Amino acid sequence: QVPLVESGGGLVKPGDSLRLSCAVSGRTLRPGVMGWFRQAPGKERECVAAFTWSGRNSYYGENVKGRFTISRVEARNTLYLQMQHLNPQDTAIYSCAADPRNWILTALSSAHNYDYWGQGTQVTVSS
Repeated sequence: QVPLVESGGGLVKPGDSLRLSCAVSGRTLRPGVMGWFRQAPGKERECVAAFTWSGRNSYYGENVKGRFTISRVEARNTLYLQMQHLNPQDTAIYSCAADPRNWILTALSSAHNYDYWGQGTQVTVSS
């Protein structure tokens, strides 16, 4: 059983917005930290944004800061990524990651620290 399920990806034009969702199975996993990562063909995986479930700490990648916002709705056990002013360089598979451990801020952006991953959702920005 997969504990994380992403949704919300799609094909958009430059300047458009998208909102990605990551649903967490509460029975399977209670996250301490969560993050959004993306990987484009031929490129390394990078952290887009990461977030402690409590909301106490957050991280944003340099290329998305000011355009993307990470948030959560506790009652729905769901993490979100609001993406605005999208450009073709944002095209990638976006994956949600989670881990039940408590981390310091500097560890949030390291993909290898996360034990649980979703299947990913494709975001394509085409002009």
